[in-house]
Amino acid sequence: MINDIIADSKIRMEKSVDALKSQLTKVRTGRAHPSLLDSIQVSYYGSDTPLRQVANVSIDDARTLAITVFDKSMTAAVEKAIMASDLGLNPMSAGTVIRVPLPALTEERRKDLVKLVRAEAEGGRVAVRNIRRDANADFKSLLKDKDISEDEERRAADEIQKLTDTYVKKIDEVLADKEKELMEV
Repeated sequence: MINDIIADSKIRMEKSVDALKSQLTKVRTGRAHPSLLDSIQVSYYGSDTPLRQVANVSIDDARTLAITVFDKSMTAAVEKAIMASDLGLNPMSAGTVIRVPLPALTEERRKDLVKLVRAEAEGGRVAVRNIRRDANADFKSLLKDKDISEDEERRAADEIQKLTDTYVKKIDEVLADKEKELMEV
């Protein structure tokens, strides 16, 4: 029982770290990265479709993304979807290829993004701590039902705390990497 709770907690904590990583990829740094456009949906014959399913996104140079649309008639719709997104990008069509230049970030904007990233990381830490709280509550209920002894409950709580510390440290590392990436000029 204890091992099941710990294993479940570990899986949930890993998912929390993965969710944080995916959230942070949406935060734009000065460099071009194809995942920047992952959240964009294109109206493709009446249904919203992810950009990756209608076009190939690649890096042209450090500050430019190149988008090659599979169906040439969709070029205008892809441009429109990029402009309508909240990323503040202005695509330029060059025949069959759409180029998306990324404007350089100002120092003030970088600091705002660092604040945003720190808030996201804190949300990840809170999620991990909530998982710890749930596991500890499960241990207490097992103790109350006399399924485990007090010593087993204490050892399990210590193990969950170690697991929590490990995943909070992982979140801090992800945050430090993203902050470094943001402040790079």
